Amino acid sequence: MLAKLPTRPGLRRCALAATAALTLVGAGLPTATANRNAAGDDRADLSRFYGQKVTWSACDGDGIPKDLQCADLTVPLDYDRPKSGTLDLALGRYRATGDKRGSVVLNFGGPGGPGVPELAYGGKEFMDLTDGYDVVTLDPRGVGRSSPVSCGDGEDSGLASLDDDTALADPQALLTRLKQAAADCAEHSGPVLPHIGTVDAAQDLDVLRAALGDKKLNYLGFSYGTRLGAVYAARFPDKVGRLVLDGVDTLTEPLTEQGIAGARGQQVALDDFVGWCTKDIACPFGQDPRVAREAVVRLVRSLDEDPVPTDFGEDFSGQDLVGALGQGLYSKELWPLLERSLAQLIESGDASGVLSFASGGFALPLPFPLRAAGRGEPSPGALVDEEDIPLDNLPAALMAINCADDPDRPTAAQITADLKRLRAAYDKASPVFGQYRLTEVLMCYGRPKGTDFIRDEVKDLSTPEMLLVGTRGDPATPYRWTVETAKRLGAPAVVLDNKGDGHTGYGSSKCVHRKVDDFLLYGSLPPSGSSCGPPDEDDD
Repeated sequence: MLAKLPTRPGLRRCALAATAALTLVGAGLPTATANRNAAGDDRADLSRFYGQKVTWSACDGDGIPKDLQCADLTVPLDYDRPKSGTLDLALGRYRATGDKRGSVVLNFGGPGGPGVPELAYGGKEFMDLTDGYDVVTLDPRGVGRSSPVSCGDGEDSGLASLDDDTALADPQALLTRLKQAAADCAEHSGPVLPHIGTVDAAQDLDVLRAALGDKKLNYLGFSYGTRLGAVYAARFPDKVGRLVLDGVDTLTEPLTEQGIAGARGQQVALDDFVGWCTKDIACPFGQDPRVAREAVVRLVRSLDEDPVPTDFGEDFSGQDLVGALGQGLYSKELWPLLERSLAQLIESGDASGVLSFASGGFALPLPFPLRAAGRGEPSPGALVDEEDIPLDNLPAALMAINCADDPDRPTAAQITADLKRLRAAYDKASPVFGQYRLTEVLMCYGRPKGTDFIRDEVKDLSTPEMLLVGTRGDPATPYRWTVETAKRLGAPAVVLDNKGDGHTGYGSSKCVHRKVDDFLLYGSLPPSGSSCGPPDEDDD
């Protein structure tokens, strides 16, 4: 079935993992600036933004590392009309400890992932880079503390009663509900929503580069952050410094195909997890891998039919579980905790363990997902005032940005004709994740066409050489996307083949970590065709 919705998904973070999918499918407003000449750069009108300097100070809030500094950066709401309003982007940095040669800017993916709490939470991964750089990140526009978008609590949208039979039997009713969801998103998000796409975010990066005092942008982007980095390189080729893209996103595939690829990749990762789990006598699915895979499907369906109660006042459904599985499968380091959490759910109906995974939101492909979930460490939310950030900000931003970046808009007739076929294709890709991913083909319905700049212009770059890292067993960004994107970007792209598993390579492979740092710190690129072995081999 299609994901059923809780009555008030905005009340708890765990509901965002899957049940928010249909509530948020219409996230966003018409993208007023999406189809402008994205390569244009009106420096005369933008001089006051390019002339600012960042003022760093201690970060406010509990649980923040003492050496993390915070600041704000002012950017235009609409780069076509810079006098029409501004917004402030939240910044975070660790200062250089060695001889400073500038800054390196990080984006952790999503889209919709806030950078400041991720850097605060996982700063150890990047301390080697402080030998030469300030390590800087930001909450992109519409995300975290940077004018966060939201779609509200969904109480008035009528989506809570939507189920699979309704959608397949009466697609027009589904389309009506999607339009209502789009109106909810517009009502709750404010003026930033029409200007939330990657083309605008890339311009923000250039304003940040100038405000940091850097002539060139040095950049490390993960997952969606690779799309942002590629768009920046196309828009500002003369400002590209040392650029690394890890877990490379597609620049050409429509959302429909991206959803199927994601479902297929997650199913492979799930099968690997089940195979690992069944070697343990404590595996809640038994010791037969085939039987265990079937048991996972039955568990999801059972929870969709009869969700279990939680302490948050909302029930935990099968689609919530799918979202939790998606997060737990991104890294093998999380598998023991995922196994214990699933055993807790199956044996006693206690969903508290899997909720720590579900809180990652709509299968958000962050490079280091839920790093400390369930480990007794403070939540990233402790870094900011959660009352200022809507609980649905992660999936709302993900959908709004993806729609702003995608020029495809299926008509009502196309959706009506293709819904059953798409359902079959997604189910074939994954009996567990297919239903969850199917909503991606619907989420942009009714909105104007997104920008065509990414597909048409982000190619054949004339920039310095950049490093692209692809991981063979990546469940979120298939390795073939790295190869395809490298070919599309042209001669500047050097591919590093990471023969490991998990989403992105920097945080899981010492070999990848070393080669990326060598490039960013010293400009030393590995030869094209170089590879890194699995983590236990760590071969060059």
